[in-house]
Amino acid sequence: MAETKSVTYEGIMRELMEGKFYPVYYLHGEESYYIDKIADYIAEHALQPEERDFNQTIMFGSDVSASQIADTCRRYPMMAERQVVIVKEAQNVKNTEALEKYMKQPLKSTVLVMCHKNGKIDGRKREYVKAIQHAGILFESAKLRERDLPVFIERYLGQKNVSIDPKSTQLIADAIGADLSRLTSELDKVMISLPEENRRVTPQVVEEQIGVSKDFNGFELRDAIVNRNIFKANQIMNYFDKNPKAGSIYSFLPMMFNFFQNLMLAYYAPKKTQEGVAEWLELRSVWGAKDYMTGMRNYTGVKVMQIISKLREIDAKSKGLDNPNTPPEELMKELIFFILH
Repeated sequence: MAETKSVTYEGIMRELMEGKFYPVYYLHGEESYYIDKIADYIAEHALQPEERDFNQTIMFGSDVSASQIADTCRRYPMMAERQVVIVKEAQNVKNTEALEKYMKQPLKSTVLVMCHKNGKIDGRKREYVKAIQHAGILFESAKLRERDLPVFIERYLGQKNVSIDPKSTQLIADAIGADLSRLTSELDKVMISLPEENRRVTPQVVEEQIGVSKDFNGFELRDAIVNRNIFKANQIMNYFDKNPKAGSIYSFLPMMFNFFQNLMLAYYAPKKTQEGVAEWLELRSVWGAKDYMTGMRNYTGVKVMQIISKLREIDAKSKGLDNPNTPPEELMKELIFFILH
């Protein structure tokens, strides 16, 4: 197959929606969301409902051998244009020689979907990888970076004609994190709650539907630290003492490490303008560089290096390393004091 194949999620979905199916889809990576979306679309659209009983087979990698999968793929469809074979937990398939052999001469009437989650295909199996690429699509579903979550949220809601303000976007990103399956589930819940006449997500909606306080939360504490607002940071910490569910060190540490790591990189930007920093950090919008410009005014490069080191120390202590009895809330206070002073 000499034709050019798209190996991005958007490209694969576009071709599937156009009715173009390859003989093999090997979907692997740390992010299960995209793997599920592609596999589910093929399961629902490659065959007509009445064709599925005889032409759609679902297997589990721990229950079948590569030879059994290959033999199933060599069957011809019954009263249909194609058959679909979906292998879940494909990472558990041992000794892939039989599959490699099949993929070198796959049946065009079979669509094989291999779902390999929580890891990547063994890079040492070069011939197997080549066989997959010869037969169809090898797609890696990588974890979304924390800094890309706001764009994902805005795009996901925008596709459903729902708008959202930047603060609400960050509140959701900070509260849910990069688990896209959970994130989209929460966004769906938020959208269902919106009235038809006002399809806009606000901090109040986020608080009511996701349980994130619009007033004092991790995002507000991050904002206070970026602006080096000691009074507000202490005010929020006092609120957290009385409302432990509003913010915890376990959600706060990744958020702050991401910020100060990027802030350290920002010092090396060739152009210290907001546009230059946004381009250097590969941010999707210039608006996203605003906090890093503020951070460079409020923290020296040396202080940022010290903060990153402290973040690593507190992270280790929060997991019980060299910390016999200091509770998480005290570690949080220790970290905030170090950053601001």
